[in-house]
Amino acid sequence: MAWNEPGGGDKDPWGNRGDQGPPDLDEAFRKLQDQLAGIFGGRGGGGRSGGGFNSSAVAGVLVVLALIYGGLGLYQIDEQERGVVLRFGAVQDDVVMPGLHWNPPIIDRVIKVNVTRVQSHEHKALMLTEDENIVDVSLTVQWVARDAKDFVLQVRNPEVSLEHATESALRHVVGSSGMDQVITDGREAVALEVQERLQAYVDRYQTGILVSKVNIDESAPPNQVRDAFDDVQKAKEDEQRVINEANAVAESVVPRARGEAQKQIERANAYRDQVIARAEGEAERFVKLLAEYQLAEQVTRDRLYIDAMESVLGATSKVLVDVPGGNNLLYLPLDRLAQMPAGAESRRTDPSPSQITEEAMLEIERRQNAARARDNR
Repeated sequence: MAWNEPGGGDKDPWGNRGDQGPPDLDEAFRKLQDQLAGIFGGRGGGGRSGGGFNSSAVAGVLVVLALIYGGLGLYQIDEQERGVVLRFGAVQDDVVMPGLHWNPPIIDRVIKVNVTRVQSHEHKALMLTEDENIVDVSLTVQWVARDAKDFVLQVRNPEVSLEHATESALRHVVGSSGMDQVITDGREAVALEVQERLQAYVDRYQTGILVSKVNIDESAPPNQVRDAFDDVQKAKEDEQRVINEANAVAESVVPRARGEAQKQIERANAYRDQVIARAEGEAERFVKLLAEYQLAEQVTRDRLYIDAMESVLGATSKVLVDVPGGNNLLYLPLDRLAQMPAGAESRRTDPSPSQITEEAMLEIERRQNAARARDNR
């Protein structure tokens, strides 16, 4: 049965207050104060005095606030970081090193700076070279925060200062260099010069930045003239290729000619030494032969005659033999005697001199016997 149905009686869910009106707010606040006082060690109920906190409650609140304040002052500096402390806005002399530290909150402000992380800044722009050509240069600057205090305090925005310094250094270096040097083989030298000048700029600004490396990623003429520039570069490469080929041919021909000349010189020197040695040997042999001739004139004369005939007749294949007791000269065709019969198996194809001599003596003996037989008749 619903509370407001007839016969249901006075079943008002709000407590059948009748005409009491809304609840007393002052009483509710008073009860809340008693509960809080009991929590913090104060007297509750009738023991309260004017509804305020006692000294123990105040001390407890202060202790809790002190613990919270002390906990908020703890912070950690990593190994790759350094901390800069500002006390009421004034910088402190000491830089906070890695480890666990405490500084009073609100009073001190700690700014952490990473001094080991390498950061990069990319820059790209159109530049005018010394020979009044336009090149498109893009580079990358790698840097680290070397001095944490200067990095935080001396310049409002060190990254922006680095960007402006990079623009100035690059334009100065490219403006004092030729187009070929910037685009081709001089890029490394340009990068080193930009790095030195950029480091001088950031040191002058006291940014606390250390420029570790400057890399020229691309340097090329603008797109409008790139085709013409590529043709010029190709022509230069063809010229260099032809020069290299000519040098290669020259390096191969000249040493060969020098070698041939040296070989002819060596041959001439060897022939000269040979002739001189032979002449000296002949002279020495003649002196020794003269001594032998003085000892035995006839024997030496016969020996000289035999040697002379041997040297003259040694190269001919025809021999004339004067047979004693006869009136005919024997003709010995040694060239035919050197040829072997077709059916001879015991003789070699190339007879030795001893065999030829033996055959010649047999032929001489055969002819002598034939001559004696004719005389006996």
